[in-house]
Amino acid sequence: MGNPIKRIGVLTSGGDAPGMNAAVRAVVRTALGQGLECVGIRRGWNGLVNGDFFPMTSSSVSHILASGGTILYTARSKEFMTPEGQEKAVATCKMLGIDAVVAIGGDGTFRGALDLSRRGVEVVGIPATIDNDVGCTNYTIGFDTACNTAVQCIDKLRDTMQSHERCSVVEVMGRHAGYLALYVGISVGATAVLIPEVEVDFQRDVAEQIRRSRLLGNTHFMIVVAEGAGSAMDIGQRIHEELGIDPRVTILGHIQRGGSPTARDRETATRMGYAAVQALLNGNGSSIITAHDGHLVTIPIEEALQQTKHLQMERYDVLEALHTHQ
Repeated sequence: MGNPIKRIGVLTSGGDAPGMNAAVRAVVRTALGQGLECVGIRRGWNGLVNGDFFPMTSSSVSHILASGGTILYTARSKEFMTPEGQEKAVATCKMLGIDAVVAIGGDGTFRGALDLSRRGVEVVGIPATIDNDVGCTNYTIGFDTACNTAVQCIDKLRDTMQSHERCSVVEVMGRHAGYLALYVGISVGATAVLIPEVEVDFQRDVAEQIRRSRLLGNTHFMIVVAEGAGSAMDIGQRIHEELGIDPRVTILGHIQRGGSPTARDRETATRMGYAAVQALLNGNGSSIITAHDGHLVTIPIEEALQQTKHLQMERYDVLEALHTHQ
């Protein structure tokens, strides 16, 4: 490590996730407690490119622990993906005297962090995405809150759908990963769950599950679809055509991103924010704070981005086993 860290920047990037504010709060207060100055960078890497910043104090992060979203805002930056944009970001750091940056987000955020670190700026990443699809960590900030939000919505939907003996098709987020859909599907006792990791066979995965459930006396069927596994509208249409049932399709969309973070997300985000500042002070810049078996582990960015995470198929096995006894 070169010069000692005196001033750090903090930003949130990519899709927002409940708990990001808790992480920002922890970064700022830990830094101030260590005698460091802290600069808030608005709108992610875009703010670093364009000099959108403000000094942060302890009062800057008062009363944000329970808030969803991010007080620093977030945006995607095509300019930062270019060498010219990255040079502008480095120039901003030099002009402001920012020795290091804490970047809160997902894989895209971390790829940006790697680019910046290769240009001489220390960057520590904190994983935050409701999809829980960052390969280097078992858990990402926001996942638990998103799951709880989806479960609450589906529970309410089930109340009215059962009253009318209807089929519900609910689409949850998860373009490339089925963690959210599978976790939620188990939690609500779904008739079927469709995820990107398992190729969808409509007859096996949907039609036969509905038939089996009906033979057991059920009159309401809940199908949970990850957006990456197919269109809920298309699934609903096919159910209507092949089973003669009139399904109701609900796309939860961005409601899953909002809301006050759960205790798990607040606590994890706070620990990760603290760990990020400690990593910088201990000379472990250009790294990612990851969660493994309840412990936080610091991994170099390059190594972290090479890691992959596979869906825990035992959860899928649980779902399959319970289908025969709905």
